[in-house]
Amino acid sequence: MRFELVDAVLERGDERIVTVKNVTAAEEYLGDHFPGFPILPGVLMLESLVQAARRLLEATDPNTRWVLGEVRNVRYGNMVRPGQSLKVQVERIKAGPEGQTFQGRGTVDGDVAVQGRFVLRPIRN
Repeated sequence: MRFELVDAVLERGDERIVTVKNVTAAEEYLGDHFPGFPILPGVLMLESLVQAARRLLEATDPNTRWVLGEVRNVRYGNMVRPGQSLKVQVERIKAGPEGQTFQGRGTVDGDVAVQGRFVLRPIRN
């Protein structure tokens, strides 16, 4: 199963991207997390930040595959429920040969749901 956690790109620059994930009740992973009280799992909130960063990198380097290499200082705030949208803002803060460091934040109705720093590393063939 593949989770697409970027429904639309709202803005894109050289160092920053803004995307949105619209959470619907039809998404099957919500049935188990939590039964009777569905919310977007925290790990998928983080994955939405990672997918947004990949979209930013793919715009300038479409032939490189990127994997999550490190996560730092991730904090969770508000829950994301079906019918809500997670607005994701990711900014590249450091670029190097061993990876790209990003600062990301996901908000729901202006309130922070997830934020933190992470590193994407290129896959070497």
